[in-house]
Amino acid sequence: MRASTFQTLIIGLLCLAVAGLSGGLYNQYQRVAELQSTNTQHLQTLDTLQHDSSALKDAQEKLQYALKDLKQMVDTGEQQVKTLDPMLDQWAQEIQELRDGLAARATQADLTALRPRLEQVEQQLLEHKTQPSPPPLTPSATKPKKTARPKPTPLSPPFSVLSVESRGGERFLAIAPHDSRSLTDVRLLHSGEHLGTWHLKVLEPNSAIFAVAAQPDQTVHLP
Repeated sequence: MRASTFQTLIIGLLCLAVAGLSGGLYNQYQRVAELQSTNTQHLQTLDTLQHDSSALKDAQEKLQYALKDLKQMVDTGEQQVKTLDPMLDQWAQEIQELRDGLAARATQADLTALRPRLEQVEQQLLEHKTQPSPPPLTPSATKPKKTARPKPTPLSPPFSVLSVESRGGERFLAIAPHDSRSLTDVRLLHSGEHLGTWHLKVLEPNSAIFAVAAQPDQTVHLP
């Protein structure tokens, strides 16, 4: 075999070997790239899982705190109920005692109020039994004696009568409080009007007739 042919063969084999190595390297590079991409995806998924795990952990801690507060509230409510139950029982007992006491006091007060009246009635019965029977009345004694009725004492009005004034053809009685020296205190009364319990019924030429509650009519002379 010639030397040139042998060299050509060696070069061809070397080319084939380089081509094979290049293809293998390329395939290895693609595999490495795919592995890196897959690793990146896995890292992203891991980060997401870690983030979700942290959020879940925070939520779990908040829930534990809420459960702790709720338990504390329940314990406080139970303690309050335990404290209030004896107080309610005591209050109910005190209310019942007050009712019984009021009923007893009312009965005792009634008896105390009735005792003097009973004693008075008994005393009147005893006096009635011990009094001698009155002698029979004679005809002269049976005649009732006529007694003169006392005249009612006229009342003094709670005001001073000043004069009679005419306004628009109507007569008015000018009055003022006692010891008053101000014109602003002067008041004009027309028939039918009143000052306190004194009601002006009729205004006559020389007097004024007043109706007073629970009293006979009062005549006040005009100045």
